[in-house]
Amino acid sequence: MNIKELNQRQDISTEDKQYKVYTQFAALLNELRKRELPEDIEKLINDAIDEINSSSLTGSQLFKLIRQKQTSILKQIEKELKIVPINYYRNLWMIFGFTSFGLPIGVAIGLSLGNIGYLGIGLPFGFVIGYAIGSSMDKKAVAEGRQLNIEMKN
Repeated sequence: MNIKELNQRQDISTEDKQYKVYTQFAALLNELRKRELPEDIEKLINDAIDEINSSSLTGSQLFKLIRQKQTSILKQIEKELKIVPINYYRNLWMIFGFTSFGLPIGVAIGLSLGNIGYLGIGLPFGFVIGYAIGSSMDKKAVAEGRQLNIEMKN
């Protein structure tokens, strides 16, 4: 089974944010075509493409549908095959760093100094810790050949 093609849409102008999302999704599909994927993943991708191609939605509703399908495809690929886009782990671990490391460090500093206003001091530390962990996981994914040659942008 092969991954289907995404139809070109005439209702998207080249300056719109929707166009960037649409071309990013098409680039993701091109990257996935280069990989050997199991049939259930290909079926999931083809179903998403069929839904987008047959959709009569325009504007922000189409934008939302494409984002939703792209996210579900990426989650499934990461979950089953451990294949991720560029900087996936870095972006994920920056958030974990803020919440898991930064806030507790800030609370500890705030309580030890007797002023909880210093809570925000720990956030940069959490950011750096999360960034470092995520970057090392991204390097490991590259070394193992599990990284797609595309970066997902919001």
